[in-house]
Amino acid sequence: RIMRPDDANIAGNVHGGTILKMIEEAGAIISTRHCNSQAGEPCVAALARVERTDFLSPVCIGEVANVSAEITYTSRHSVEVQVNVMSENILTGAKKVTNKATLWYVPLSLKNVNKVLEVPPIQYARKEQEDEGKKRYEEQKLDRLETKQRNGDVIFPVINPEPHTVGYSQSSLIHLVGPSDCTLLGFVHGGVTMKLMDEVAGIVAARHCKTNIVTASVDAINFHEKIKKGSVITISGRMTFTSNKSMEIEVFVDADPFVDEPRERYRAVSAFFTYVSLSKEGKPLPVPQLLTETEDEKRRFEEGKGRYLQTKAKRQAQMQQAAQ
Repeated sequence: RIMRPDDANIAGNVHGGTILKMIEEAGAIISTRHCNSQAGEPCVAALARVERTDFLSPVCIGEVANVSAEITYTSRHSVEVQVNVMSENILTGAKKVTNKATLWYVPLSLKNVNKVLEVPPIQYARKEQEDEGKKRYEEQKLDRLETKQRNGDVIFPVINPEPHTVGYSQSSLIHLVGPSDCTLLGFVHGGVTMKLMDEVAGIVAARHCKTNIVTASVDAINFHEKIKKGSVITISGRMTFTSNKSMEIEVFVDADPFVDEPRERYRAVSAFFTYVSLSKEGKPLPVPQLLTETEDEKRRFEEGKGRYLQTKAKRQAQMQQAAQ
């Protein structure tokens, strides 16, 4: 679809959350189609995880975003979907790949939302494709478990924070989940949640550097639990790490099931977003260094630095491999 002004920031760059929402919609369509391709209980595919997603190039107002999805692996109860996004300048015909993403879905019964159904298997062109997919499945399953176990943090407001500190830029957004946010099962679309997360992360980044900012990448997004219609969700973001030209922001979503639900608040989604600062000409700008004050902030900074260096090393290895 064509990108419109309400899809973009004031500089004309399309929000990363808008692209993430389109990616998730494509993944939900293809996985739901596949899971209903054989006779059996009707179901809807629910998003469980999004692997690391890099924003290779900004998309601008007036360009057309083409999203394509393909199922690349199925386990007994999950579907792996690979999604590509290409932007097209319809005036010049120029095209470029902007995103590549991997998503995992599970099929939930329309009759019983807590029942996970079996997934019809796909046919692989080569045995190696199935083996590689199984390896990816086991890795994401382990990472989801580890992420859920360390998800106890909360963000508290800071009185009169100093510029460039964690407290100065941290932000929260509160949203009442309505029918238009939800699937046929009455749970929030993963794409809606990701769009809100990107919005909060963007506010944190803009507060920190006071410039035009764009999403550079999103670390794995883990959907720990479903969010029901009628819930009030709080999306919170805080700066964890800065390099010379990038900012890492931790974002998590907590849900309060207010309507007909005695359950207490719970952590539903978590992820790390990376942003870069751009000049009016679209050139990268230096990022102000994050000032850490508490031991927890210093620990999170070092953990973020580790993720940054690991990603940098992986990218350099890929470039060397491509050059050979």
